[in-house]
Amino acid sequence: MLKYFFFGSIVLLASCSEKNKVDQLNDDQMENILLKPFVTPYQTAPFEQINTADFLPAIEQLIAEAKEGIDAIVAQTEAPTFENTIERLEFNGMHLGQVTSIFFNLNSAETTPEMQELAQTISPMVTAFGNDVTLNKGLFERIKTVYDQKENLDLNPEQMMLLEKKYSSFTKNGALLNDEDKEKLRSIDSELSKLALTFSENVLAETQDFILHIEDEAKLAGLPDFVRDAAKEEAEQRELTGWVFTLDYPSYGPFMTYADDRELRKEMAIAFGARAFKGNDKDNTEVVQRIVGLRHQRAQLLGFDDHATFVLQNRMAQSPDAVKEFLNELLEKALPAAQREFKELTAFANNKDGIRQLEKWDGAYYSEKLKKELFELDDELLKPYFELDKVLNGSFEIVNRLFGASFVEVDDIQKYHPDVKTYKVVDDKGELISVFYADFHPRKGKRAGAWMTSFKDQYQLDGANNRPHVAIVCNFSKPTSSKPSLLSFNEVTTLFHELGHAIHGMFANTVYPSLSGTSVYWDFVELPSQLLENWCYEPEALELFAKHYETGEVIPMKYIEKIKESSNFMEGLATLRQLSFGMLDMAYHADATADLSDLKAFEKSVMSGTSLYPDVPENMMSTQFSHIFAGGYSAGYYSYKWAEVLDADAFAYFQEYGIFNEEVARKFKETVLTLGGTIHPMDLYKQFRGQEPSSEALLRRAGLIK
Repeated sequence: MLKYFFFGSIVLLASCSEKNKVDQLNDDQMENILLKPFVTPYQTAPFEQINTADFLPAIEQLIAEAKEGIDAIVAQTEAPTFENTIERLEFNGMHLGQVTSIFFNLNSAETTPEMQELAQTISPMVTAFGNDVTLNKGLFERIKTVYDQKENLDLNPEQMMLLEKKYSSFTKNGALLNDEDKEKLRSIDSELSKLALTFSENVLAETQDFILHIEDEAKLAGLPDFVRDAAKEEAEQRELTGWVFTLDYPSYGPFMTYADDRELRKEMAIAFGARAFKGNDKDNTEVVQRIVGLRHQRAQLLGFDDHATFVLQNRMAQSPDAVKEFLNELLEKALPAAQREFKELTAFANNKDGIRQLEKWDGAYYSEKLKKELFELDDELLKPYFELDKVLNGSFEIVNRLFGASFVEVDDIQKYHPDVKTYKVVDDKGELISVFYADFHPRKGKRAGAWMTSFKDQYQLDGANNRPHVAIVCNFSKPTSSKPSLLSFNEVTTLFHELGHAIHGMFANTVYPSLSGTSVYWDFVELPSQLLENWCYEPEALELFAKHYETGEVIPMKYIEKIKESSNFMEGLATLRQLSFGMLDMAYHADATADLSDLKAFEKSVMSGTSLYPDVPENMMSTQFSHIFAGGYSAGYYSYKWAEVLDADAFAYFQEYGIFNEEVARKFKETVLTLGGTIHPMDLYKQFRGQEPSSEALLRRAGLIK
């Protein structure tokens, strides 16, 4: 999940006299599509009419207007009230927010060198504007006046939550600091914004710089036709003979799973794990050290012991100790299972190929071989039943059965790339719920991974319920000349995961945008996404979309049974991997005295208790750990496992009454999906479930307890 809350500006003008620069700026502003109301269906972004240079004058003018709005709030002679201060602040700068969302979303999904250069200037200016707001003394005084009277204002729960959130955001971002410390905070925030962009750009560059070029067909042994076909087309696009494999996951993942050549798997694995850790100009070692140091400085400046304590103040977990206790509790259950699985996998590799020491480049390969032997099931067997378009339409049907939403593909909504699919999502009366963008294939200028994001949030203003515009972005294999895009089962669950985030945004029905949709506690936001994944394992759901791309045959029941049987296969190792990332995240952010002088040694020490494979000296996770250094998950990576507790408990409720039970689905929609951040997440969950979640459902589902 990815959301942007950016505001900012940049100067990008032709080389000419100062007077000509001003004249050009004024002309650009008059014609700039971003400064006008969007005269498009549903007021969607006019992507096809936007030029990169449009962002400069638009954002500068919109920042100026937003600042005028802040000044007007502060200058009021009337006593501060919820309406004239809190609500006016909430809706100030809405146009600015939409334009900056467009820019930063494009910088992730369709970037160019020009946009990256632009972002390096925009991001700190965005941060500066945010600081101008939260450090505005007069504005904070008005907010504090309202906050101090909150018990006497007769506010409804959503208004009370907005007030508390505004007050907290100001105090957590320096409103109570003296002037000298406020300037320190501004400097730290500006540098952090630049460093996050640098980190992300380095990982993207390192991912795209490497290729494995194979001309000897014998070296392709073990690779299925769909992998070979994609690699051949990749080579042709690069005007090379033979086959080309890249570090983009649709290429890298299948290669590591199927390639018989162990030396080539090693080459690929080391290249993947060494991204941004080569001692070159794209090395992120110093970037990580600086980010962690600045985050600790910032937290202590604001009166917190460390960055994790600062972050977790507004999370369900509440404290670093609670997170560590949670992770260690799961580790206690997962480690014995992982050790058994690793021993079993090692014995299998030894018996099959005489390999006595499993390396990291062996895990996926031998896991797939063992899975096939144990369950007579593998991705090559399943892929023909998971054609992307059929899976997508099946996921839409499942959402429709559960929550009453229909996805209608349309061609009158502008796209930022031809690969993007556009939909209007409507209810059973034909009323618009949301605009939806789906972007599925890797390309140059698109970062790796999968995420959901928003181009426009839902909110209510002047009697109108403004519906959201949301997107999911993935990196699935492209269709080839002989086959459509066929998904691995893991990619099927990824699609459902991101669609779960999307419906969280789509069904939002709150008054205030900062409380809408996915604007919830970070360790609650993964609940809808991880919950929806459960339907991928259910026969009643699979029969809707798992159909052979050539024959139309529904996936055989024996395969469905095997999918369910194998759902816990190597679950101990998978859990251990997730826990290792959560523990690494907390090690960076919960100890302000950590010695990071040797980042590799630090990471190795932290992960030693969860590492079963031998260390690879050339590799480091930290320098490519975009979730925590560029993606908003700092001190929050644990939330994936935290949300698994919630989703396992929630799905157990569905299973008790039927996976398409209308009443259970209605309760989930009317609480979790529509109310956003208007209610504390634990209270929200209890409204849905009738009780607090129990970790037993997760441990049982994972096979970690009987």
